[in-house]
Amino acid sequence: MNPLSRLFSSFRPRGGVHPDGRKDLSAEPPIRILPMPEFLYVPLQQHVGAPARLSVVVGDQVLKGQLIGASGGNISAPVHAPTSGRITAIGDFPSPHPSGLPSATITIEPDGADRWIEVSLPDDPFSLSPEEISARVGAAGIVGLGGATFPSAVKLNLSRKSGISTLIINGGECEPYLTCDDRLMRERADGIVEGIRLIAYAAGAKEMLVGIEDNKPEAIAAMRKAAQGTEVQIKVVPAMYPMGWDKQMIQVLTGKEVPAEGRSAEIGVLVHNVATAWAVREAIRFGRPLVSRVVTVSGAAVTAPGNLEVPIGALAADLIKACGGLSSDPARLVLGGPMMGAQMPHLNVPMVKGSSGLLALTGKEIGLPTPAPCIRCSSCVRACPAGLLPLEMAAHIRAADLASAVGLGLKDCIGCGSCSYVCPAHIPLVHFFNYAKGELAALEKAKLRNEATKKLADTRQERMQRIVREREEAAKLRAAKKAAADAAKKAAAEAAKAAAEKTEVAA
Repeated sequence: MNPLSRLFSSFRPRGGVHPDGRKDLSAEPPIRILPMPEFLYVPLQQHVGAPARLSVVVGDQVLKGQLIGASGGNISAPVHAPTSGRITAIGDFPSPHPSGLPSATITIEPDGADRWIEVSLPDDPFSLSPEEISARVGAAGIVGLGGATFPSAVKLNLSRKSGISTLIINGGECEPYLTCDDRLMRERADGIVEGIRLIAYAAGAKEMLVGIEDNKPEAIAAMRKAAQGTEVQIKVVPAMYPMGWDKQMIQVLTGKEVPAEGRSAEIGVLVHNVATAWAVREAIRFGRPLVSRVVTVSGAAVTAPGNLEVPIGALAADLIKACGGLSSDPARLVLGGPMMGAQMPHLNVPMVKGSSGLLALTGKEIGLPTPAPCIRCSSCVRACPAGLLPLEMAAHIRAADLASAVGLGLKDCIGCGSCSYVCPAHIPLVHFFNYAKGELAALEKAKLRNEATKKLADTRQERMQRIVREREEAAKLRAAKKAAADAAKKAAAEAAKAAAEKTEVAA
Protein backbone atom coordinates (compact mmCIF):
# COMPACT_ATOMS: atom_id res chain seq x y z
CA MET A 1 0.00 0.00 0.00
CA ASN A 2 1.20 3.49 -0.77
CA PRO A 3 2.38 5.02 2.56
CA LEU A 4 0.67 8.27 1.55
CA SER A 5 -2.71 6.55 1.69
CA ARG A 6 -2.86 7.00 5.46
CA LEU A 7 -3.02 10.74 4.85
CA PHE A 8 -6.10 10.55 2.63
CA SER A 9 -9.23 12.37 3.62
CA SER A 10 -11.86 10.16 5.25
CA PHE A 11 -14.29 11.20 2.53
CA ARG A 12 -13.98 8.64 -0.25
CA PRO A 13 -14.69 9.61 -3.85
CA ARG A 14 -17.70 8.21 -5.68
CA GLY A 15 -17.20 6.29 -8.91
CA GLY A 16 -14.16 6.98 -11.05
CA VAL A 17 -11.74 4.84 -13.04
CA HIS A 18 -8.02 4.15 -13.20
CA PRO A 19 -6.85 4.55 -16.81
CA ASP A 20 -3.22 4.03 -17.78
CA GLY A 21 -1.73 7.40 -16.84
CA ARG A 22 1.26 7.41 -19.21
CA LYS A 23 2.53 10.37 -17.18
CA ASP A 24 6.03 8.89 -17.13
CA LEU A 25 6.47 10.03 -20.74
CA SER A 26 6.72 13.70 -19.74
CA ALA A 27 6.89 14.01 -15.94
CA GLU A 28 10.64 13.95 -15.34
CA PRO A 29 12.24 16.51 -17.70
CA PRO A 30 12.13 20.07 -16.26
CA ILE A 31 9.97 22.71 -17.90
CA ARG A 32 11.66 24.17 -20.98
CA ILE A 33 11.06 27.55 -22.60
CA LEU A 34 9.70 27.25 -26.14
CA PRO A 35 11.96 29.12 -28.60
CA MET A 36 10.03 32.15 -29.85
CA PRO A 37 8.17 31.24 -33.06
CA GLU A 38 8.33 33.35 -36.20
CA PHE A 39 4.70 34.41 -35.70
CA LEU A 40 2.15 34.26 -32.87
CA TYR A 41 -1.59 33.94 -33.51
CA VAL A 42 -3.62 35.30 -30.59
CA PRO A 43 -7.40 34.64 -30.71
CA LEU A 44 -9.76 37.20 -29.18
CA GLN A 45 -11.93 34.38 -27.78
CA GLN A 46 -9.96 32.30 -25.28
CA HIS A 47 -12.39 32.19 -22.39
CA VAL A 48 -15.98 31.66 -21.31
CA GLY A 49 -18.11 34.71 -22.13
CA ALA A 50 -17.91 37.53 -24.63
CA PRO A 51 -14.81 37.73 -26.85
CA ALA A 52 -12.29 40.49 -26.26
CA ARG A 53 -12.67 43.71 -28.27
CA LEU A 54 -9.86 44.63 -30.63
CA SER A 55 -7.52 47.33 -29.26
CA VAL A 56 -4.85 47.47 -31.99
CA VAL A 57 -4.57 47.90 -35.76
CA VAL A 58 -2.28 46.34 -38.33
CA GLY A 59 1.14 47.98 -38.21
CA ASP A 60 1.10 48.77 -34.49
CA GLN A 61 4.25 48.05 -32.50
CA VAL A 62 3.43 46.37 -29.19
CA LEU A 63 5.32 45.46 -26.04
CA LYS A 64 5.04 42.20 -24.13
CA GLY A 65 2.06 42.39 -21.82
CA GLN A 66 0.44 45.27 -23.71
CA LEU A 67 -3.34 45.14 -24.07
CA ILE A 68 -4.36 44.09 -27.58
CA GLY A 69 -7.95 43.07 -26.84
CA ALA A 70 -10.10 44.68 -24.14
CA SER A 71 -12.65 42.79 -22.05
CA GLY A 72 -15.86 42.44 -24.04
CA GLY A 73 -18.41 42.47 -21.21
CA ASN A 74 -19.18 41.56 -17.61
CA ILE A 75 -18.13 37.96 -18.27
CA SER A 76 -15.08 38.26 -20.50
CA ALA A 77 -11.31 38.62 -20.31
CA PRO A 78 -8.77 40.84 -22.07
CA VAL A 79 -5.88 39.48 -24.14
CA HIS A 80 -2.32 40.80 -24.19
CA ALA A 81 0.70 40.64 -26.46
CA PRO A 82 2.75 37.50 -25.59
CA THR A 83 5.95 39.26 -26.72
CA SER A 84 7.10 42.53 -28.22
CA GLY A 85 6.75 42.94 -31.97
CA ARG A 86 4.52 44.18 -34.77
CA ILE A 87 0.87 43.48 -35.56
CA THR A 88 1.00 42.05 -39.09
CA ALA A 89 -2.58 40.86 -39.56
CA ILE A 90 -6.02 40.85 -37.95
CA GLY A 91 -8.57 38.40 -39.26
CA ASP A 92 -9.83 34.83 -39.24
CA PHE A 93 -7.42 32.00 -38.38
CA PRO A 94 -8.05 28.31 -37.55
CA SER A 95 -9.23 28.01 -33.95
CA PRO A 96 -8.21 25.32 -31.43
CA HIS A 97 -11.57 23.60 -31.82
CA PRO A 98 -12.42 20.18 -33.29
CA SER A 99 -14.11 21.92 -36.22
CA GLY A 100 -11.00 23.94 -37.03
CA LEU A 101 -13.32 26.77 -38.00
CA PRO A 102 -11.67 30.20 -38.08
CA SER A 103 -12.05 32.85 -35.40
CA ALA A 104 -10.93 36.47 -35.04
CA THR A 105 -7.18 36.39 -34.42
CA ILE A 106 -4.34 38.91 -34.04
CA THR A 107 -1.07 37.94 -35.74
CA ILE A 108 2.15 39.24 -34.15
CA GLU A 109 5.64 39.12 -35.64
CA PRO A 110 8.08 39.02 -32.68
CA ASP A 111 10.98 41.49 -32.79
CA GLY A 112 13.26 39.24 -30.73
CA ALA A 113 13.62 41.73 -27.86
CA ASP A 114 10.79 40.28 -25.72
CA ARG A 115 10.45 43.67 -23.98
CA TRP A 116 7.85 44.00 -21.21
CA ILE A 117 5.57 46.99 -20.92
CA GLU A 118 6.34 49.12 -17.83
CA VAL A 119 3.84 48.95 -14.96
CA SER A 120 3.61 50.28 -11.40
CA LEU A 121 3.88 47.63 -8.69
CA PRO A 122 2.85 47.64 -5.01
CA ASP A 123 5.62 47.32 -2.43
CA ASP A 124 3.55 44.64 -0.72
CA PRO A 125 0.83 42.81 -2.69
CA PHE A 126 -1.12 42.26 0.53
CA SER A 127 -1.30 46.04 1.05
CA LEU A 128 -3.84 46.08 -1.79
CA SER A 129 -7.52 45.73 -0.95
CA PRO A 130 -9.36 42.54 -1.98
CA GLU A 131 -11.22 44.60 -4.57
CA GLU A 132 -7.95 45.95 -6.00
CA ILE A 133 -6.52 42.43 -6.29
CA SER A 134 -9.64 41.23 -8.10
CA ALA A 135 -9.44 44.21 -10.46
CA ARG A 136 -5.79 43.49 -11.25
CA VAL A 137 -6.55 39.81 -11.81
CA GLY A 138 -9.26 40.84 -14.26
CA ALA A 139 -7.01 43.35 -16.02
CA ALA A 140 -4.35 40.63 -16.37
CA GLY A 141 -6.74 38.44 -18.36
CA ILE A 142 -6.46 35.51 -15.94
CA VAL A 143 -8.95 32.68 -16.46
CA GLY A 144 -9.31 29.20 -15.03
CA LEU A 145 -6.32 27.26 -16.34
CA GLY A 146 -7.65 23.84 -15.42
CA GLY A 147 -9.72 23.82 -18.59
CA ALA A 148 -12.87 25.80 -17.74
CA THR A 149 -11.35 29.19 -18.72
CA PHE A 150 -13.95 31.10 -16.69
CA PRO A 151 -12.71 34.64 -15.95
CA SER A 152 -11.03 34.44 -12.52
CA ALA A 153 -11.90 37.98 -11.41
CA VAL A 154 -15.61 37.21 -11.83
CA LYS A 155 -15.24 34.16 -9.57
CA LEU A 156 -13.35 36.21 -6.97
CA ASN A 157 -15.98 38.94 -6.89
CA LEU A 158 -18.88 36.48 -6.71
CA SER A 159 -17.13 34.48 -3.98
CA ARG A 160 -16.50 37.58 -1.88
CA LYS A 161 -20.17 38.58 -2.18
CA SER A 162 -21.30 35.02 -1.39
CA GLY A 163 -19.18 34.84 1.75
CA ILE A 164 -17.17 31.71 0.94
CA SER A 165 -15.12 30.18 3.74
CA THR A 166 -12.88 27.63 1.97
CA LEU A 167 -10.50 27.96 -0.97
CA ILE A 168 -9.55 24.68 -2.65
CA ILE A 169 -6.62 24.62 -5.05
CA ASN A 170 -6.96 21.71 -7.45
CA GLY A 171 -3.67 19.94 -8.01
CA GLY A 172 -5.29 16.66 -8.98
CA GLU A 173 -4.35 16.65 -12.68
CA CYS A 174 -6.13 13.34 -13.16
CA GLU A 175 -6.13 13.32 -16.98
CA PRO A 176 -3.75 10.70 -18.40
CA TYR A 177 -0.55 12.02 -20.04
CA LEU A 178 -0.83 15.55 -18.58
CA THR A 179 1.95 16.60 -16.18
CA CYS A 180 2.08 20.39 -16.58
CA ASP A 181 0.61 21.03 -13.11
CA ASP A 182 2.89 18.39 -11.58
CA ARG A 183 6.01 20.10 -13.00
CA LEU A 184 4.67 23.52 -12.02
CA MET A 185 4.27 22.42 -8.39
CA ARG A 186 7.71 20.80 -8.34
CA GLU A 187 9.49 23.83 -9.78
CA ARG A 188 7.44 26.86 -8.70
CA ALA A 189 5.87 25.87 -5.40
CA ASP A 190 6.81 29.08 -3.56
CA GLY A 191 5.09 31.24 -6.15
CA ILE A 192 2.02 28.99 -6.20
CA VAL A 193 1.65 29.23 -2.42
CA GLU A 194 1.87 33.02 -2.57
CA GLY A 195 -0.77 32.99 -5.32
CA ILE A 196 -3.00 30.81 -3.13
CA ARG A 197 -2.73 33.29 -0.26
CA LEU A 198 -3.53 36.19 -2.59
CA ILE A 199 -6.61 34.41 -3.97
CA ALA A 200 -7.83 33.58 -0.46
CA TYR A 201 -7.32 37.19 0.64
CA ALA A 202 -9.19 38.54 -2.40
CA ALA A 203 -12.06 36.06 -1.98
CA GLY A 204 -12.34 36.33 1.80
CA ALA A 205 -11.58 32.64 2.41
CA LYS A 206 -10.23 31.63 5.82
CA GLU A 207 -9.33 28.03 4.97
CA MET A 208 -6.87 27.11 2.18
CA LEU A 209 -6.64 23.49 1.00
CA VAL A 210 -4.52 22.08 -1.83
CA GLY A 211 -5.57 18.67 -3.14
CA ILE A 212 -2.79 16.68 -4.84
CA GLU A 213 -3.04 13.09 -6.07
CA ASP A 214 -0.82 10.55 -4.32
CA ASN A 215 0.99 9.73 -7.59
CA LYS A 216 2.84 13.07 -7.38
CA PRO A 217 5.15 12.63 -4.35
CA GLU A 218 7.71 15.19 -5.56
CA ALA A 219 5.01 17.82 -6.03
CA ILE A 220 3.55 17.03 -2.60
CA ALA A 221 6.96 17.43 -0.96
CA ALA A 222 7.69 20.69 -2.78
CA MET A 223 4.31 22.19 -1.92
CA ARG A 224 4.57 21.14 1.73
CA LYS A 225 7.96 22.78 2.00
CA ALA A 226 6.68 25.98 0.40
CA ALA A 227 3.59 26.02 2.63
CA GLN A 228 5.57 25.85 5.88
CA GLY A 229 4.84 28.87 8.06
CA THR A 230 1.58 29.62 6.22
CA GLU A 231 -2.02 28.51 6.72
CA VAL A 232 -2.03 26.66 3.40
CA GLN A 233 -2.79 22.95 3.98
CA ILE A 234 -1.53 20.31 1.56
CA LYS A 235 -3.92 17.36 1.30
CA VAL A 236 -3.21 14.05 -0.45
CA VAL A 237 -6.08 12.53 -2.41
CA PRO A 238 -6.33 9.16 -4.19
CA ALA A 239 -5.00 8.99 -7.73
CA MET A 240 -8.04 8.27 -9.83
CA TYR A 241 -10.02 9.78 -12.67
CA PRO A 242 -11.79 12.26 -12.55
CA MET A 243 -10.30 13.50 -9.27
CA GLY A 244 -9.59 16.80 -11.04
CA TRP A 245 -13.34 17.46 -11.31
CA ASP A 246 -13.97 20.30 -8.87
CA LYS A 247 -17.09 18.73 -7.34
CA GLN A 248 -15.21 15.48 -6.73
CA MET A 249 -12.29 17.33 -5.13
CA ILE A 250 -14.68 19.30 -2.91
CA GLN A 251 -16.42 16.14 -1.76
CA VAL A 252 -13.16 14.33 -0.98
CA LEU A 253 -11.59 17.25 0.92
CA THR A 254 -14.62 18.62 2.78
CA GLY A 255 -17.36 15.99 2.69
CA LYS A 256 -19.69 18.59 1.20
CA GLU A 257 -21.61 17.95 -2.00
CA VAL A 258 -22.41 20.67 -4.51
CA PRO A 259 -26.16 20.65 -5.34
CA ALA A 260 -27.24 19.39 -8.76
CA GLU A 261 -26.81 22.19 -11.31
CA GLY A 262 -25.51 24.33 -8.44
CA ARG A 263 -22.26 26.18 -7.80
CA SER A 264 -19.59 25.52 -5.19
CA ALA A 265 -20.14 29.01 -3.74
CA GLU A 266 -23.53 27.78 -2.51
CA ILE A 267 -21.72 25.58 0.03
CA GLY A 268 -19.04 28.17 0.84
CA VAL A 269 -16.26 26.83 -1.40
CA LEU A 270 -14.17 28.39 -4.18
CA VAL A 271 -12.02 26.17 -6.44
CA HIS A 272 -9.05 27.27 -8.53
CA ASN A 273 -6.30 25.39 -10.37
CA VAL A 274 -2.62 25.49 -9.32
CA ALA A 275 -1.65 27.14 -12.61
CA THR A 276 -4.23 29.85 -11.95
CA ALA A 277 -2.66 30.47 -8.54
CA TRP A 278 0.74 30.89 -10.22
CA ALA A 279 -0.74 33.30 -12.77
CA VAL A 280 -2.36 35.38 -10.00
CA ARG A 281 0.98 35.70 -8.21
CA GLU A 282 2.71 36.78 -11.43
CA ALA A 283 0.02 39.39 -12.09
CA ILE A 284 -0.11 40.89 -8.59
CA ARG A 285 3.56 40.80 -7.59
CA PHE A 286 5.15 41.50 -10.98
CA GLY A 287 2.35 43.07 -13.02
CA ARG A 288 2.56 40.34 -15.67
CA PRO A 289 -0.68 39.49 -17.48
CA LEU A 290 -1.42 35.96 -18.65
CA VAL A 291 0.66 35.73 -21.82
CA SER A 292 2.12 32.23 -21.47
CA ARG A 293 1.43 28.89 -19.83
CA VAL A 294 2.99 25.46 -19.32
CA VAL A 295 1.78 22.86 -21.83
CA THR A 296 2.41 19.11 -21.76
CA VAL A 297 3.50 17.73 -25.15
CA SER A 298 3.20 13.96 -25.10
CA GLY A 299 2.06 10.77 -26.81
CA ALA A 300 3.91 7.85 -28.36
CA ALA A 301 4.18 9.71 -31.68
CA VAL A 302 6.22 12.54 -30.07
CA THR A 303 9.99 12.04 -30.22
CA ALA A 304 10.84 13.73 -26.90
CA PRO A 305 7.77 14.42 -24.74
CA GLY A 306 7.98 17.08 -22.05
CA ASN A 307 6.54 20.30 -20.68
CA LEU A 308 7.07 23.65 -22.37
CA GLU A 309 6.51 27.24 -21.22
CA VAL A 310 4.62 28.47 -24.26
CA PRO A 311 3.63 31.99 -25.35
CA ILE A 312 -0.08 32.27 -26.07
CA GLY A 313 -0.52 32.07 -29.83
CA ALA A 314 2.30 29.61 -30.60
CA LEU A 315 1.17 26.97 -33.08
CA ALA A 316 0.85 23.31 -32.14
CA ALA A 317 3.42 22.64 -34.86
CA ASP A 318 5.92 24.86 -33.00
CA LEU A 319 5.55 22.75 -29.86
CA ILE A 320 5.94 19.46 -31.71
CA LYS A 321 9.08 20.78 -33.41
CA ALA A 322 10.56 21.82 -30.05
CA CYS A 323 10.01 18.26 -28.79
CA GLY A 324 12.00 16.67 -31.60
CA GLY A 325 9.15 16.35 -34.07
CA LEU A 326 7.00 13.30 -34.70
CA SER A 327 8.54 9.84 -34.61
CA SER A 328 5.53 8.40 -36.46
CA ASP A 329 2.29 9.57 -38.02
CA PRO A 330 -0.21 10.15 -35.20
CA ALA A 331 -3.62 8.52 -35.43
CA ARG A 332 -5.10 11.37 -33.42
CA LEU A 333 -4.09 14.88 -32.36
CA VAL A 334 -5.64 16.04 -29.09
CA LEU A 335 -5.64 19.43 -27.40
CA GLY A 336 -5.97 18.74 -23.68
CA GLY A 337 -6.15 15.27 -22.18
CA PRO A 338 -7.25 12.04 -23.90
CA MET A 339 -10.44 11.72 -21.83
CA MET A 340 -11.92 15.22 -22.13
CA GLY A 341 -9.67 16.92 -24.67
CA ALA A 342 -10.66 18.03 -28.16
CA GLN A 343 -9.47 16.25 -31.30
CA MET A 344 -7.60 18.59 -33.64
CA PRO A 345 -7.76 18.30 -37.44
CA HIS A 346 -4.15 19.52 -37.90
CA LEU A 347 -1.22 21.24 -36.14
CA ASN A 348 -1.90 24.68 -37.59
CA VAL A 349 -3.83 25.83 -34.51
CA PRO A 350 -2.62 28.21 -31.77
CA MET A 351 -2.16 27.46 -28.10
CA VAL A 352 -4.58 29.44 -25.94
CA LYS A 353 -5.01 30.09 -22.22
CA GLY A 354 -6.86 26.82 -21.67
CA SER A 355 -4.38 24.62 -23.56
CA SER A 356 -3.01 22.25 -20.91
CA GLY A 357 -1.74 19.57 -23.26
CA LEU A 358 -0.96 18.65 -26.84
CA LEU A 359 -1.03 14.92 -27.55
CA ALA A 360 0.04 13.03 -30.67
CA LEU A 361 -1.38 9.55 -30.12
CA THR A 362 -0.73 6.39 -32.11
CA GLY A 363 -3.37 3.89 -33.17
CA LYS A 364 -2.14 1.49 -30.49
CA GLU A 365 -2.71 4.11 -27.80
CA ILE A 366 -6.25 5.00 -28.77
CA GLY A 367 -7.53 1.54 -29.85
CA LEU A 368 -11.15 1.77 -31.08
CA PRO A 369 -12.93 -1.63 -30.87
CA THR A 370 -16.31 -2.05 -32.56
CA PRO A 371 -19.21 -1.33 -30.14
CA ALA A 372 -21.39 -4.28 -29.13
CA PRO A 373 -24.87 -4.43 -27.54
CA CYS A 374 -25.16 -3.40 -23.88
CA ILE A 375 -24.94 -6.39 -21.52
CA ARG A 376 -26.50 -4.49 -18.57
CA CYS A 377 -23.46 -5.05 -16.34
CA SER A 378 -23.76 -1.61 -14.67
CA SER A 379 -20.01 -0.96 -14.83
CA CYS A 380 -20.81 2.53 -16.12
CA VAL A 381 -23.07 3.20 -13.13
CA ARG A 382 -20.35 2.25 -10.67
CA ALA A 383 -17.79 4.37 -12.54
CA CYS A 384 -19.87 7.56 -12.80
CA PRO A 385 -18.50 10.16 -10.34
CA ALA A 386 -21.77 12.11 -10.52
CA GLY A 387 -23.85 9.10 -9.44
CA LEU A 388 -25.85 8.94 -12.68
CA LEU A 389 -27.30 6.05 -14.72
CA PRO A 390 -25.37 6.26 -18.01
CA LEU A 391 -26.94 3.18 -19.61
CA GLU A 392 -30.49 4.46 -18.98
CA MET A 393 -29.67 7.97 -20.18
CA ALA A 394 -28.11 6.60 -23.36
CA ALA A 395 -31.19 4.44 -24.04
CA HIS A 396 -33.48 7.48 -23.80
CA ILE A 397 -31.17 9.54 -26.01
CA ARG A 398 -31.16 6.78 -28.63
CA ALA A 399 -34.96 6.90 -28.53
CA ALA A 400 -34.85 10.69 -29.01
CA ASP A 401 -36.41 11.12 -25.55
CA LEU A 402 -34.23 13.95 -24.29
CA ALA A 403 -36.71 14.97 -21.60
CA SER A 404 -36.36 11.60 -19.85
CA ALA A 405 -32.57 11.81 -20.14
CA VAL A 406 -32.68 15.24 -18.49
CA GLY A 407 -34.87 13.79 -15.76
CA LEU A 408 -32.16 11.20 -15.09
CA GLY A 409 -29.53 13.93 -14.64
CA LEU A 410 -28.11 14.53 -18.11
CA LYS A 411 -27.27 18.13 -17.20
CA ASP A 412 -25.18 16.89 -14.25
CA CYS A 413 -22.96 14.81 -16.57
CA ILE A 414 -19.48 16.38 -16.79
CA GLY A 415 -18.47 14.48 -19.91
CA CYS A 416 -15.49 12.85 -18.19
CA GLY A 417 -15.78 9.64 -20.23
CA SER A 418 -15.40 7.25 -17.28
CA CYS A 419 -18.49 5.34 -18.41
CA SER A 420 -17.16 4.86 -21.92
CA TYR A 421 -13.76 3.82 -20.56
CA VAL A 422 -15.10 0.94 -18.44
CA CYS A 423 -17.82 -0.27 -20.83
CA PRO A 424 -16.97 -3.88 -21.84
CA ALA A 425 -19.21 -3.46 -24.89
CA HIS A 426 -17.17 -0.43 -25.97
CA ILE A 427 -20.29 1.73 -26.30
CA PRO A 428 -19.26 5.40 -26.71
CA LEU A 429 -21.65 6.53 -23.97
CA VAL A 430 -20.06 9.93 -23.45
CA HIS A 431 -20.60 10.74 -27.14
CA PHE A 432 -24.34 10.21 -26.66
CA PHE A 433 -24.33 12.59 -23.72
CA ASN A 434 -22.29 15.24 -25.48
CA TYR A 435 -24.59 14.96 -28.49
CA ALA A 436 -27.68 15.27 -26.30
CA LYS A 437 -26.30 18.28 -24.44
CA GLY A 438 -25.55 19.88 -27.77
CA GLU A 439 -29.12 19.22 -28.91
CA LEU A 440 -30.49 20.68 -25.67
CA ALA A 441 -28.32 23.76 -26.11
CA ALA A 442 -29.57 24.13 -29.68
CA LEU A 443 -33.19 23.72 -28.55
CA GLU A 444 -32.69 26.27 -25.79
CA LYS A 445 -31.09 28.66 -28.26
CA ALA A 446 -33.99 28.15 -30.66
CA LYS A 447 -36.45 28.68 -27.81
CA LEU A 448 -34.76 31.92 -26.82
CA ARG A 449 -34.70 32.98 -30.46
CA ASN A 450 -38.41 32.19 -30.84
CA GLU A 451 -39.20 34.03 -27.63
CA ALA A 452 -37.21 37.01 -28.84
CA THR A 453 -39.01 36.88 -32.20
CA LYS A 454 -42.39 36.62 -30.44
CA LYS A 455 -41.46 39.53 -28.19
CA LEU A 456 -40.52 41.60 -31.23
CA ALA A 457 -43.77 40.62 -32.96
CA ASP A 458 -45.79 41.43 -29.85
CA THR A 459 -43.99 44.73 -29.48
CA ARG A 460 -44.68 45.54 -33.13
CA GLN A 461 -48.33 44.57 -32.73
CA GLU A 462 -48.63 46.74 -29.64
CA ARG A 463 -46.96 49.59 -31.48
CA MET A 464 -49.32 49.24 -34.45
CA GLN A 465 -52.33 49.09 -32.14
CA ARG A 466 -51.07 52.16 -30.30
CA ILE A 467 -50.62 53.99 -33.61
CA VAL A 468 -54.17 53.04 -34.64
CA ARG A 469 -55.53 54.21 -31.28
CA GLU A 470 -53.56 57.44 -31.49
CA ARG A 471 -54.84 58.04 -35.03
CA GLU A 472 -58.42 57.31 -33.99
CA GLU A 473 -58.10 59.62 -31.00
CA ALA A 474 -56.54 62.30 -33.20
CA ALA A 475 -59.39 61.90 -35.71
CA LYS A 476 -61.95 62.17 -32.92
CA LEU A 477 -60.18 65.25 -31.59
CA ARG A 478 -60.12 66.83 -35.04
CA ALA A 479 -63.82 66.00 -35.51
CA ALA A 480 -64.65 67.49 -32.13
CA LYS A 481 -62.66 70.60 -32.90
CA LYS A 482 -64.37 70.87 -36.31
CA ALA A 483 -67.78 70.39 -34.73
CA ALA A 484 -66.98 73.02 -32.14
CA ALA A 485 -65.72 75.38 -34.83
CA ASP A 486 -68.80 74.73 -36.97
CA ALA A 487 -71.06 75.31 -33.99
CA ALA A 488 -69.25 78.51 -33.13
CA LYS A 489 -69.43 79.63 -36.75
CA LYS A 490 -73.14 78.83 -36.89
CA ALA A 491 -73.76 80.60 -33.62
CA ALA A 492 -71.84 83.64 -34.85
CA ALA A 493 -73.84 83.63 -38.09
CA GLU A 494 -77.10 83.35 -36.21
CA ALA A 495 -76.04 86.13 -33.85
CA ALA A 496 -75.11 88.34 -36.80
CA LYS A 497 -78.44 87.59 -38.48
CA ALA A 498 -80.32 88.36 -35.31
CA ALA A 499 -78.44 91.62 -34.91
CA ALA A 500 -79.20 92.56 -38.51
CA GLU A 501 -82.88 91.80 -38.08
CA LYS A 502 -82.97 93.85 -34.89
CA THR A 503 -81.38 96.76 -36.70
CA GLU A 504 -83.94 96.56 -39.51
CA VAL A 505 -86.81 96.54 -36.99
CA ALA A 506 -85.35 99.54 -35.21
CA ALA A 507 -85.05 101.39 -38.49
